Amino acid sequence: MNGEKKVPSTTSSAEVADFLEKIAHTPSVRAPGQSGRLIFAMDATASRGPTWDRASHIQAEMFSETAALGGLEIQLVYYRGFGECRASPWVSNTGDLLRRMTAVTCLAGHTQIGKVLKHAAKEGKKQKVSALVFVGDAVEEDVDSLGHLAGQLGLLGLPCFMFHEGGDPVAQGVFRQIAHLSGGAFCRFDANSAQQLRDLLAAVAVYAAGGRKALADYGQRKGGVVHQLTHQVK
Repeated sequence: MNGEKKVPSTTSSAEVADFLEKIAHTPSVRAPGQSGRLIFAMDATASRGPTWDRASHIQAEMFSETAALGGLEIQLVYYRGFGECRASPWVSNTGDLLRRMTAVTCLAGHTQIGKVLKHAAKEGKKQKVSALVFVGDAVEEDVDSLGHLAGQLGLLGLPCFMFHEGGDPVAQGVFRQIAHLSGGAFCRFDANSAQQLRDLLAAVAVYAAGGRKALADYGQRKGGVVHQLTHQVK
């Protein structure tokens, strides 16, 4: 990639608006009385080391907004090192999830996004999963294979909400395709857009836990970029 110009990494207002609109128009998949289920996946390879602590703190806060809603089960998935890809049990206790999330540290290794998507499909076939959230900065896998897996998730009604850290144009393009093929949404972030990342992550979690009505209420309370949800959720 020598000599290739990287795109700016700061999230634009247009991107945020597009992301929120796609969440707002994602079909509500929860059956009455059924708990929402969300898979939260993280790239824990060495390239994310410099920003890991701050990102982990932001990621952990996304679930604080769902505490009052109840009925949200979350599974943490992460990869790092030499072929290590782990999935936690499904948990509904926010404290348990935060302990698991903050215990993860970065190790050098290649990306394993394909494993994450395959795992999500397996879980979605067993029981309905409302959404997959993925946070990462790089892609080192075959793009066509990832696209095929994303399409399978789309057929399952399991949207991928892809959050890209940094300015790698290749990774950004692949993340966009995964989001599009699965019926989800894409958004960039960096250290300058921490508050936006926190609010957007929480918006996905709120949607998974309480559907469109909860998402609209959250937008009303939060204001700022998330307030746009109030006018988009039908």
